[in-house]
Amino acid sequence: MDYSDSRHKPHIIGKVFIAVFLIVLCILITKKSTDPGGASLLSLHVPGATHVLVTGGAGYIGSHAVLRLLKDSYRVTVVDNLSRGNIGAIKVLQALFPEPGRLQFIYADLGNARAVNKIFAENTFDAVMHFAAVAYVGESMLEPLSFQMELEFHIQVPINPYGKAKKMAEDIILDFSKNSDMGVMILRYFNVIGSDPEGRLGEAPRPELREHGRISGACFDAALGIIPGLKVKGTDYPTRDGTCIRDYIDVTDLVDAHVKALDKAKPRSVGIYNVGTGKGITVKEFVEACKKATGADIKVEYLSRRPGDYAEVYSDPSKINRELNWTAHYTDLEKSLSIAWRWQKSHRNGYGSP
Repeated sequence: MDYSDSRHKPHIIGKVFIAVFLIVLCILITKKSTDPGGASLLSLHVPGATHVLVTGGAGYIGSHAVLRLLKDSYRVTVVDNLSRGNIGAIKVLQALFPEPGRLQFIYADLGNARAVNKIFAENTFDAVMHFAAVAYVGESMLEPLSFQMELEFHIQVPINPYGKAKKMAEDIILDFSKNSDMGVMILRYFNVIGSDPEGRLGEAPRPELREHGRISGACFDAALGIIPGLKVKGTDYPTRDGTCIRDYIDVTDLVDAHVKALDKAKPRSVGIYNVGTGKGITVKEFVEACKKATGADIKVEYLSRRPGDYAEVYSDPSKINRELNWTAHYTDLEKSLSIAWRWQKSHRNGYGSP
């Protein structure tokens, strides 16, 4: 969070993701491109056409960002190892934008500088949006080492491996920027919900990750009968109903913030922004909204607290409102969940066959 304009009890953390226009991770083993013709065209600089490298672009947030960039006439290269992403999302995007030189996908893992140099040598990038990460707090408590190998974020006193890894990465980014001409934009945000309003993309986590995923995914799984009910962890927090308070942001608003940040990025400059609604919603309130959105009588089991959770986490987005002219528009929680629910109902097996 921006310490000067954030509210926390006692600190701001949570499921915070960062998008930075700086690639700080490396790419291990470039295996293939699903669009070799487009790849050759993307190796050339085209005046007036910005070429953006999107790491993690096959994932939930990344794929929505790619969709917006392509709609806005950017050229895009996606790098993803598909450990969290979906090749189905890439296929949807390729079908929507089949023109040569618009989109290419590179299957790659992150970690090898030689492979990074190869990708940069074969392409001409103007900017990088970095989404590739292991991003679930619950999972970080079970697999802390995997999180410390993923880099992105910044707070003063992180209480879980997820937060510690993010702080480490943001420190690296800021140190690197001191001796670089690159423009860097860091967006700090929270619990992401919703999906493409036109129903082209959605969230489809791997089955083994559902337990550690977003509360919206758990609500939808319960409504679909995939799981018997919803487990709410912690009812004794110092909040208005005893459950955690979080700031939920619609993915469409989030992507809009990224595009505005890209547009405003300047060489030798660093921008750090909170991206959220500024409104805290309790878990119980979220569950009730999900019940209304799905029309399902979701069974709820209340359990003890989950390690690594703060009681209250929400942002003050006044800085990004002021400097980037960004404001969240999709702030009706039930409506955002309804849009996501439509995609979930028609994609019971994710991007696979219904």
